[in-house]
Amino acid sequence: MTTDFVAASGVGNPIVNISIFVAFVAITLFVVIRVSGNNKSASQFFTGGSSFSGPQNGIAIAGDYLSAASFLGIAGAIALYGYDGFLYSIGFLVAWLVALLLVAELLRNTGRFTMADVLSFRLQQRPVRTAAAISTLTVSLFYLLAQMAGAGGLVALLLDISSRTGQSIVIAVVGVLMIIYVLIGGMKGTTWVQIIKAVLLITGAAVMTIIVLAKVGLNVSDLIGQAQSAIAGSADKTVAARDVMAPGAKYGATMMTKVDFLSLAIALVLGTAGLPHVLMRFYTVPTAKEARRSVVWAIVLIGAFYVFTLILGYGAAALVGPDKILAAAGKENAAAPLLALELGGTVLLGVISAVAFATILAVVAGLAITASASFAHDIYASVIKRGYCSGEEQVRVSRITVVVLGILGIILGILANGQNIAFLVALAFAVAASANLPTILYSLYWRRFNTRGALWSMYGGLASSIILIVFSPAVSGSKTSMIPGADFHWFPLQNPGLVSIPLAFLLGIVGTLTSAERGDPALNAEMQVRSLTGVGADGAIAH
Repeated sequence: MTTDFVAASGVGNPIVNISIFVAFVAITLFVVIRVSGNNKSASQFFTGGSSFSGPQNGIAIAGDYLSAASFLGIAGAIALYGYDGFLYSIGFLVAWLVALLLVAELLRNTGRFTMADVLSFRLQQRPVRTAAAISTLTVSLFYLLAQMAGAGGLVALLLDISSRTGQSIVIAVVGVLMIIYVLIGGMKGTTWVQIIKAVLLITGAAVMTIIVLAKVGLNVSDLIGQAQSAIAGSADKTVAARDVMAPGAKYGATMMTKVDFLSLAIALVLGTAGLPHVLMRFYTVPTAKEARRSVVWAIVLIGAFYVFTLILGYGAAALVGPDKILAAAGKENAAAPLLALELGGTVLLGVISAVAFATILAVVAGLAITASASFAHDIYASVIKRGYCSGEEQVRVSRITVVVLGILGIILGILANGQNIAFLVALAFAVAASANLPTILYSLYWRRFNTRGALWSMYGGLASSIILIVFSPAVSGSKTSMIPGADFHWFPLQNPGLVSIPLAFLLGIVGTLTSAERGDPALNAEMQVRSLTGVGADGAIAH
């Protein structure tokens, strides 16, 4: 470890970096313990007693959504690819319009704890809840491995730990901290961690943006010109040939990459409204009006942050340079921390890196509580116990699930270490949009929709997206694949959204129309009234 510390001198003082991070963990753990209160009831543990206001929840949503992908992955993608890197930001932001206009209010009115409350409201409880829980757990694990990989890449930069063993230990520490946060704080503690983290992250990005702009006399054109000059001077001929203001550096060089971008865009725009950990946040507010306010606050904060990432990405290209970024232990994920070092030295690097690490901790905690709540509430209480299960028992099962999920997340994070985080999150969005969004929209808006349609849509979307990912260039067949030494891919696209999402919508229609099930007219009417008015929204769902 001494060797690692000495080698880290090129990226700041490791003692300062780790001290700031430890201070953040200590402060947030103190906050979690203070606000956690009584977490024995299911309502308190899963949704914080629905006690948060719209602005509070909006900030927490921003904290949940602005993950390591947003800060590390996108800034790095912009630094190396320019225009094409910013396309991630556009997709992530536009996705909130889908969530705001089509999902947020109706979902809050109809459900109680999890996405499955809505999907199973007027359908057969056990099969639909099982499918929804499997989908929730799968999407959460995909998203989780991206955050864990981000943790490995970040600390690889801070301590210059190039060994897989050292980075694996870091990922394990993140997993253990995630488990502690959720076990102690539940949703209330997790939410306050996300609020603190969102404020720190957006403030840190704003400060760095101001410093970058000050260095170029507030002239954005000059900044982009400097970034282009740095790119053109790269020792890597492929990088040097890129135009940071023109599309095509990553997507658009061939017809296949253009189709790949279309697939990515569809996944990003439709994925947010299907992410279980985002949807669950709508249940932490008391009314549908507050849920709507939450999304508006989230859009404003997230939009501002993505503008900052544009400046930070070009700033990293201009002031740090593509060669130094690619030579760092974290590669493109290291662009933002290296820029912090360039702008403010060791202290700013330590602060920004601690904030980035906090970002990872807050997001994985939100993912863990969402997945564990889905298993405890949907699988254990509703399917295994058939509704005969106390809230205390659900909380106990949820806590056990958190531990199991943490171990799985550590293992998957170690396997995914070194991948671009924004890319990994895009895969999670594709799975969420394929497995969840069609069924959510059909359940809320199509009265004819039935159990077979829901099962075909969820299982079909989930299976097709995962199969296409496994056999895509993302996993094998190229130098940047997860398994670079193997080649068993046959699906040509990096992201499966273009195929799996329409397929899931189609399967929902075909499954519904080929089934004789018509549903209970009274339940259909109740769901419509509840979704539009909120009447009975806080009552238990036990059909």
